[in-house]
Amino acid sequence: MDVTTVDHVEFYVGDAEQTARFLCDAFGFRCIGQGGPSTGLADQRSLLLGQGHIRLLVTSGTAASHPASRYVRRHGDGVARVALRTADAAAAYAEAVGRGATPVAEPRAWRRDDAVVLTAAVGGPGGLAHTLVERRGPEGAFLPGGIELLPPEPESADDRLDIVDHAALCVPADQLVPTVRFYERVFGFRDIFQERVEVGEQAMDSTVVQSESREVTFTIVAPDPACRPGQLDDFLRANDGGGVQHLALSTADITEAVAVFGARGVRFLKTPDSYYDAIEGRLGHIGRSVGALRAGSVLVDRDHWGEMFQIFTESPFERRTFFFELIERHGAQTFGSNNIKALYEAKERSRAGADA
Repeated sequence: MDVTTVDHVEFYVGDAEQTARFLCDAFGFRCIGQGGPSTGLADQRSLLLGQGHIRLLVTSGTAASHPASRYVRRHGDGVARVALRTADAAAAYAEAVGRGATPVAEPRAWRRDDAVVLTAAVGGPGGLAHTLVERRGPEGAFLPGGIELLPPEPESADDRLDIVDHAALCVPADQLVPTVRFYERVFGFRDIFQERVEVGEQAMDSTVVQSESREVTFTIVAPDPACRPGQLDDFLRANDGGGVQHLALSTADITEAVAVFGARGVRFLKTPDSYYDAIEGRLGHIGRSVGALRAGSVLVDRDHWGEMFQIFTESPFERRTFFFELIERHGAQTFGSNNIKALYEAKERSRAGADA
């Protein structure tokens, strides 16, 4: 299947206006489109946000029977759909269903003037679904006849985010292997990396799957039920099952982005000084000042191809499930394996603070 890239990510939330305002105020997204009953989207309110090549669709249901309303009642606010770009949405849908995916929405054409967008959707793990998107005609149309684009704003030097680097899916332990097999079988993704991490009395297993284009990546994580329950168990309980735990968004300058977003109210997980005291002994010379990383609680790792820097936010949602990651890559192709323990420990400190 020719899945090429992440087309957009759709959040289902209780209040689309409030969530969109937070994402714009905190992370610098701009509202570039809107939709609802007046544009042919019944029983919903949707706002399209953009920054760099990232498109986020924030949707809330205005009727109890709408899928967004049902999703929020069960899972709380979070990522409900990761849309995948393909050259032929109808063929991709038929192929996915033929390979065992659950049909969610049959192929539909959205048209206005010369712009045509075809969409279809299939079920994914837990509460997640995947919209398959085929785009024809002029650039810029998002969902013609469904999402009305707003007058474009001038290019902003404030843009600090570019693409969706990857999404992390948290699933129950007995669903890790079936979820990996689902992406391999249905979408033709490849298993590119596996890891087990132990932190004290807790442990997690993870597998990374990636499209043939290498532009769509999912990190699939699961707790070890034989160990003490921890943050992943908290997610699965609060989310009432598996789902997207976090989105990683790429940035060209992570220390600057952390400073700007932090000043706007974004809360990042803190890393103890001992982590930074050991960086040079672990990695040698790195391409950032250790002092700058320490000041922003930014993590660093290196693989065979280069360096990467990353940091994780606290959850902005009531159930404390979904959160964001910021990532800056300099050739590195992996996902901060040596930082997983630091992330786990930071999440545990945050978790302990919330319980206090």
